[in-house]
Amino acid sequence: MKECENMTDPTGVERCEFIHAHEDIVRKVNRDMPDEEILYDLAELFKIFGDSTRIKILYVLFESEMCVCDIAQLLNMTQSAISHQLRSLKQSKLVKYRREGKTVFYSLADGHVRTIIDQGMEHVAE
Repeated sequence: MKECENMTDPTGVERCEFIHAHEDIVRKVNRDMPDEEILYDLAELFKIFGDSTRIKILYVLFESEMCVCDIAQLLNMTQSAISHQLRSLKQSKLVKYRREGKTVFYSLADGHVRTIIDQGMEHVAE
């Protein structure tokens, strides 16, 4: 297999000097590539993590199950703002809730949420 010879274009981007696709590699990656719908869903999930308020809420819920009032007080925000963010987190299946009388308590949906955040923090800390 012929190796690509790299060169730097006028904008400073490194690219192959000669256009030569490695068909075996392209075929394998194309075969293993998830469906468009799955990639779209994954991108949508990561968009949810793109908001610092939602990240703060997830960190709060790492520590304890909480109601909207508690989260709002802890983050010094309005209950309305917290409820709005919790709705997005709930739709993305990152948080779950349970009702106790008139109070709704929120918690992380599962251990995957903590893993995603922990790996993101590990990456940022590098």
